[in-house]
This record gives sequence, structure tokens and C-alpha cells, in this order.
Amino acid sequence: MNTLRTSLAAALVVGAWATVGLASGPASAAAADQSSATPRSAADDAPASTGLLSAMQRDFGLTESQARARLAAEKTATAAQGKARKAAGSSYAGSWFDPVTSRLTVAVTDGRKVDDVRASGVSVRVVRHSARQLDAAKARIDRMTAPDGVSSWHVDPEANRVVVDVVASAAGDNDVRAFVERARKSGPVVVNQTPEAPRTFAAGTVGGDPYYTGNVRCSIGFSVYGGFVTAGHCGQAGAGVSGWDGSAIGNFQGSSFPGDDYAWVSVGNGWWTVPVVLGWGTISDQLVRGSAEAPIGASICRSGSTSHWHCGNVLATNETVNYSQGAVYQMTKTSVCAEPGDSGGSFISGDQAQGVTSGGWGNCTSGGETWHQPINEILNRYGLTLHTA
Repeated sequence: MNTLRTSLAAALVVGAWATVGLASGPASAAAADQSSATPRSAADDAPASTGLLSAMQRDFGLTESQARARLAAEKTATAAQGKARKAAGSSYAGSWFDPVTSRLTVAVTDGRKVDDVRASGVSVRVVRHSARQLDAAKARIDRMTAPDGVSSWHVDPEANRVVVDVVASAAGDNDVRAFVERARKSGPVVVNQTPEAPRTFAAGTVGGDPYYTGNVRCSIGFSVYGGFVTAGHCGQAGAGVSGWDGSAIGNFQGSSFPGDDYAWVSVGNGWWTVPVVLGWGTISDQLVRGSAEAPIGASICRSGSTSHWHCGNVLATNETVNYSQGAVYQMTKTSVCAEPGDSGGSFISGDQAQGVTSGGWGNCTSGGETWHQPINEILNRYGLTLHTA
């Protein structure tokens, strides 16, 4: 289905999405005019565009005023995380955002820290295990070799446990049961079941989508100065990358998968970068203004070349995902759906870049869960600077 582009999208060709503003049909990169990008105005300082608010209303069942209030509360919670963690000191046991109360909750192991932490403007819960203890337990599990029936594992601060997810159909498998038994010895562990095993979201070549390497189609993540970041499983260092029109964009300059799932691609040959995430006609294209990490429980949206724009919540951070190709560490899990071809695409919360799509289970018809590789880790690994508005 062909849709019209916004004036901003028509001006920005590669940006965060190689074909910024492309709903399905191609447009000429040579005809794009960088100078026509909309200048920053007072409206840009609003918590979100009208389109993003509409998407949140659709995916979360909110009114417009409720969506605005949630974004404002999440922004406050994101800003409070660092102060609260510093106040908690060694007793810090994690934090999460509650969309019902619109507040950030910080867990601590020392009741004497409650007042100091609460002064940061957050709710406080006293728990048994510190974040350091839970992270150490997860690290011990990371050193284990997981069978295919084990989906992932992460620290859940609200449960104050390490959660190990196993595929429901494999829960009775001897290797899975043995892994779970060993995991329980590492520390406080709880086991959940998931309906499917995780998989990456790369796809075979089809026409009219953002970028290709060999016979694989993936999605551009975020613009950095000199290129863009994407998923590591989409291509190896040195591999050439072409755009929707078949013209050369650049090459993979660095790539890591498994272990990590990130990469960056140089941009040249008449292409350039812009700080934009494609809204696919569902919402207005989104400007990127930073990379502050959203807390667990916050809303988050994803843009990809197959399933386009969808929103959900942050479910977990620092999760280890057990793909068939090997484990990937320090991932963020969300309730946002994704499909083949969405790999590498943008995860964004408000106007803050969060990460690039790695994989998940399910689809955007029946639902599912998706993981992303956090953007700040990618920037630090390669010494890159996020292109922001």
C-alpha cells in the first residue's frame, strides 16, 4: 500500500532509516534536499508528536491526556534513576516504573536508606537481595551453556529474583531441567515459561525496504556521525550495504554476534545521516534528541522495515538471550512485537534512542516479545556519537 510522505520525511533520505518517510514505494535520493528539514520550534519541546500520542493511545488503550501524562511521568522517572541509585549506595536493588502509579520504585536492602532514597522523588521498597548480589547470580548463569529450550534470563528487580525463561514445550526436557537445577544453585532464581524460542529478525531479500547486505534485509537503527548503527547478525565487518534503490551506502565497519548483537555501517556515496526515526505513516517521523535509558515499565516504541511502528513496555534489562547461534548478553526485553526484516531497527522512548532490534518471538498479528541491544553500549564500544536534533 502506497502512502504519502510528510515534508520532513521527503527531505531526509538515509538518517535513522535509509529511506526516511518511506511507507512502501521508493523515492529518489538524489532529489532529496537536506535544507528543507523542519527547523526546531517550540512545538519540538512537547513530550511527543501527535502521531506518537496516537500510537500510544492505540497500543496502550489510553486517552490523549493519559498518554501525555505517562510520557511526562516517564521522563521524570528516567531523570530520578541516577539520583536514587546514588542515594541507595550499596543497598541499591534495582528500579522500575509503574504505569498505574506513574512513579519510579527503587528497591533497597537497607531500611535506613529509605528516607534518603525517597527524597529523590521515588517510591521505595525494602527487599532481601541487592542488585550486586542479583547481578552476580546472573553472571554465574551466564557462564553456563544453555540448551535450546532455555530462552533467556535476567534480573527482575520487582521480583527481587533472577528470572529464567524456558520454552513451554521444552520445560520437561532433561537438559533444560538440568540447566534450571544448576541455575537455582547460583542464587535466588524463579523459572517462567515462554511460548516460543527467540529468533533474530533478519529476512531474505524483498523489494522496497531500507537496506540489504548480500541476500539479507535488515533495518537501519540510529544515525551516528559517519554512519548508522544496526544489528550485528545482519552482516560482518567489511560487508557492503546497499539501500532500497540498490545503490551503495557503505560498509560494515564493525560487527559482533553472538555475545553481542550490534554493528555500525559507514555512510557515503551520496547518502547522509539525519537524527530521525521513521514513523511509516502511522505517526510523524520522530526526531532523536538523546539516549537516556528508560526504566523498566516505561513505554517504548519500535520502527522496522517489515512491521513498521509498534509500541509496548520495557520488561527487563541486562537479559541474556539464548539464540540458536549462541547467547547474547546485556539485552533489553520489551513487549513490542517484531517480524523478519525488522532486525537492526530503532527502539525509541519519547525522543530518546534506546537500542537496535535484535530478535524475539511471536509476530505483530498474535503478539510477542522483542529484545534490543542498548544504544549506549554500541556507542561506547565503537567510539561513536549519536546524531541528535
